[in-house]
Amino acid sequence: MLSRRGFGVFGAVALSLLAPATQAALRAGEMRREQRVLMGTRVSLLLPGSASELADLAAPVAAAWAEMARLEALLSRYRGDNPVAALAAQAGRRPLAVPAELRELLQQAKRLSARSGGAFDVTVGAYSDWRFDGAQSMPPAERLAAQRRAVDWRAIEIDGAQVLLNRPGMRLDLGGIAKLPILAAGMAVLQRAGVRHALIDGGGDILAIGQNQGHAWQVGLRDPLQPQQLLGSVPLADGGWVVSSGDYERCFEQGGRRYHHILDPRSGWPSVGVHGVSLLGRDVAALNGLGTALMLRGPDPSLLPAGVEALLVRADGRRWHAGGDAMVTLG
Repeated sequence: MLSRRGFGVFGAVALSLLAPATQAALRAGEMRREQRVLMGTRVSLLLPGSASELADLAAPVAAAWAEMARLEALLSRYRGDNPVAALAAQAGRRPLAVPAELRELLQQAKRLSARSGGAFDVTVGAYSDWRFDGAQSMPPAERLAAQRRAVDWRAIEIDGAQVLLNRPGMRLDLGGIAKLPILAAGMAVLQRAGVRHALIDGGGDILAIGQNQGHAWQVGLRDPLQPQQLLGSVPLADGGWVVSSGDYERCFEQGGRRYHHILDPRSGWPSVGVHGVSLLGRDVAALNGLGTALMLRGPDPSLLPAGVEALLVRADGRRWHAGGDAMVTLG
């Protein structure tokens, strides 16, 4: 469960990435640390152990990176040569056979869309004119209104291996539901190779197995109103996740308003009312996409599966915590 010091802080970072003691461990050869840019964010991999143990991990680590890169290429909306692009090209025309990984992800997305009343919807990819990185841009309202006709999760048709986006102009954006399975797949490669202790941090979505040199992995939680500050921490048990969503990473301000990448399917405009959500749990399927749904729906205990703990801060600063059989409203 979340420590009481963690209440009111959101986003996550492995404290082991920042602590001076870890830097000493790196110099002493007691921690293997690698970073790469995947899925539009920095992914970090940490493996504790002795120098001799770490020397044998080069092949498993390379295989884990390769598997995560393979899945990113398969599921990214920024490529023109993958099944996501092919489905968009055939939207409203004909179904296509797609790989099992994509099909299973779309089935999972549809289930969450139904549970959340459409708050979560991977067809928000039709709102394709927003730019939050580099050359930032905001589409005109009439353009969003036109694209709105192509946004509806119910128009994703799955029949065996075949998938059809059943409206012209439909596009998928799997950013809210693809990252956790990709990180989990990388960790699974390591585990099959016999790795017992590791942590993967995908831009604030963190999965840990085993321990960090005899101690639980510690994950710091950020305040969405002051994202550079770490105001608390939680220990992660073997197989535990901390998953974060917020309006403070990919965003820009214009006219005194913050515009961010979590879009409301009903309008095409960024969500309002919630600054950040952090989730703690062990089941990747239960956690996947849930942060985005809560950013849109706000505090909603009916969305929380068993075994998931949620911490949310509203735009007015009030905090909400739920998990297990109890719900606590803070602030």
